[in-house]
Amino acid sequence: MIGRIPVLHVTPVVEDGRYPAKAAVGEHFDVTALVIREGHDALAAGVIMIDPAGQRRELRRMHPTEELDRYGATVVCDLEGAWSFEIESWSDPVATWRHAAQIKVPAGLDVELMLEEGARLMERAGLTDAAKGLRDITRPVEARLAAGTSPEVDAVLALVPLRELVTRTGPFPVFADRPRALFGAWYEFFPRSEGAKVVRGQLVSGTFRTAAKRLPGVRAMGFDVVYLPPIHPVGEINRKGPNNTLDARPGDVGSPWAIGSAAGGHDAIHPDLGTESDFADFVDAAHQLGLEIALDLALQCAPDHPWVTEHPEWFTTLADGTIAYAENPPKKYQDIYPLNFDNDPEGLYAEIERVVRHWMALGVRIFRVDNPHTKPVQFWERLLASIRGTDPDVIFLSEAFTRPTMMHTLGKIGFHQSYTYFTWRNDKDGIEEYLRELAGYSAPFLRPNFFVNTPDILHEYLQYGGPPAFKIRATLAALGSPSWGMYAGFELCEHVAVKPGSEEYLDSEKYQLRPRDWTAHDKTGTTLAPYLTLLNEIRNQHPALHELRNLVVHRTDDDAIVCFSKAIRDLRTGEVTDAVIAVLTTDPHNPREATVHLDLPALGLDWSAQFMVTDLVTGQEWQWGGSNYVRLDPHQEPAHILTIRRLP
Repeated sequence: MIGRIPVLHVTPVVEDGRYPAKAAVGEHFDVTALVIREGHDALAAGVIMIDPAGQRRELRRMHPTEELDRYGATVVCDLEGAWSFEIESWSDPVATWRHAAQIKVPAGLDVELMLEEGARLMERAGLTDAAKGLRDITRPVEARLAAGTSPEVDAVLALVPLRELVTRTGPFPVFADRPRALFGAWYEFFPRSEGAKVVRGQLVSGTFRTAAKRLPGVRAMGFDVVYLPPIHPVGEINRKGPNNTLDARPGDVGSPWAIGSAAGGHDAIHPDLGTESDFADFVDAAHQLGLEIALDLALQCAPDHPWVTEHPEWFTTLADGTIAYAENPPKKYQDIYPLNFDNDPEGLYAEIERVVRHWMALGVRIFRVDNPHTKPVQFWERLLASIRGTDPDVIFLSEAFTRPTMMHTLGKIGFHQSYTYFTWRNDKDGIEEYLRELAGYSAPFLRPNFFVNTPDILHEYLQYGGPPAFKIRATLAALGSPSWGMYAGFELCEHVAVKPGSEEYLDSEKYQLRPRDWTAHDKTGTTLAPYLTLLNEIRNQHPALHELRNLVVHRTDDDAIVCFSKAIRDLRTGEVTDAVIAVLTTDPHNPREATVHLDLPALGLDWSAQFMVTDLVTGQEWQWGGSNYVRLDPHQEPAHILTIRRLP
């Protein structure tokens, strides 16, 4: 039944409260609702957060928003765990009285009656001095009215409002994850390529020990998470050769996503990489540098995976008696058998949870999940709930490039982060629309991770845009999303596709070893590492960039220049404490000019404000206002990253 002071269309609420809305410790997010009542009497509303221990926090007053009848307040979860919130709505007799009194008293209508009603309200609120002032017939009427409408009265009522017909709506669930679930910079590399070397004319795999030598360089660029593709034994049967050929030669390493051989399955380590102890040392070396290790969870098998013989019921058998291999037409994966989750769901579930917990015990607290949209949603909901129940710090990233409804559903049922369509948003309209969507509509249930490239996604924008394209995409990713990532080689502007029209790399590292001489590139300056380091430094220094829902797109009058900002406010005062403005060109070939029209209130400024901006890339300063001229040359600097300094 609807409440006495009705509250409707509450946000953030996911599937009518079936799933908790996403939050992270320290993240600002808005709670809003439509609040209405009959007649003309004033109403008010506030939100109360309930922490994981069940403690009710201080009521935060909600204020009208730009949408008619919608009220909102910004809140923060300061502890990890399962929160909830309630909305309290009430009739506001003081506001109702003030509205009438400030009309009637100056007009000489019902003066004494209005002042007496006000005095009685002040007494109920414990404001005896205000009540006396309203009744003091020795003072002018205007002074008497002011006694009940003073800033001092407002201050008291803001802390302890006088409320009637209080209506409580909720609770609505929220889960606050650790901050890394929201904010972080990811770097992907293949351990087998790091330290690979030629032995007797044959290129042989690197190991965890040689891969550990790459960790300091990754950390020096400001990355937080090192993501490893599968580290398990690679199947021998139907092994793929270079560039996805079907005729693997002796010494070809195959795809690490073709998991399993006589050497073991998902709980084993490829013998070429080392032992379980070597892996533990690698994880420890990362932790000592302040890095976390994310491990690929790819639920598929090579034809010689132990599960194929031990549990044939976990696969799909075709009419000719063969097991179906994976296909994504026109792509074929003859070296991979997908799992069938319907023949023995309990047995398969138990084994997969065992595998996940095996790697958790070895220090892995982040999993990048390969193609989760090809497995039952019900399976993921169960697995993620089980892991969260015992280890809420473990994070799962969904690699699901699929239909929006599936991507959204995976986020709702428990995935902490998601890959996105960012790779394919390269024009101004597409970028602006997508940024608004991710910061708005989908933010309560889907956290984006903007990967600028992956081992099998090299967009044509990067193939033909040269180094400016790489800088543009990195800047968009690093500033547009709290979490962003890149696959090794991006900093070297690797851009050659296997063939025209393909997004696959030539000589893809998916199928062969690809050692890189990082030191040589550093010495010659043929690397974007210094720029990527600067981007991550800016991210770490500005709390506004740690958030998702605070992004505002600003208008520009050029079809290749994008402007957006992020700002963060003090919860008590409402003052903006940090703000960053990004102005970027999407044209990697030509200089562009535009006028940028800023939404100044979104930056905590008046519409008429004049202020100084500092470019964090070049150090230049300009005086700006609401409308500002910019010129961006992608071959020099394709973006302004600006901070604001108020003028006296």
